[in-house]
Amino acid sequence: MKRKCTNIPFLVLMQTSKTIHDCIKEEMTKNKLSITDFSVLEVLFQKGKQTIQQIGNCILISSGSMTYVIDKLEQKGLLCRNACPDDRRVIHVTLTHEGNQMMEEIMPKYHELVDHMFDALNDDEAETLVQLLNRVKNNI
Repeated sequence: MKRKCTNIPFLVLMQTSKTIHDCIKEEMTKNKLSITDFSVLEVLFQKGKQTIQQIGNCILISSGSMTYVIDKLEQKGLLCRNACPDDRRVIHVTLTHEGNQMMEEIMPKYHELVDHMFDALNDDEAETLVQLLNRVKNNI
């Protein structure tokens, strides 16, 4: 017997999320980046110098995973770590010149891709979608 999903909005939201994730993953693979790699670089590109904890909070992954991702990106020469002069326990992470150049190339394509995904919605529909998703989020 086939079981039916009783919460269609949840199902559609998860399917849409997976489709968006897969599309972005495919685009980032062209740049030899995982989505997590890209997310770390995007935070640094948008916000500038951040601690490892701040980056992890922005992209919602554990500090152990963050260390691994940052190690990989540092080995690629895309970011660097610097000790905080005021607190030895804190490490700041910044994009290198190469990392910044890469993001300057990637971001316009990324924004174009995301804009294309939501082209099916007019401005009012997009605003309604945001309001509805925020209402669900705030209910949790």
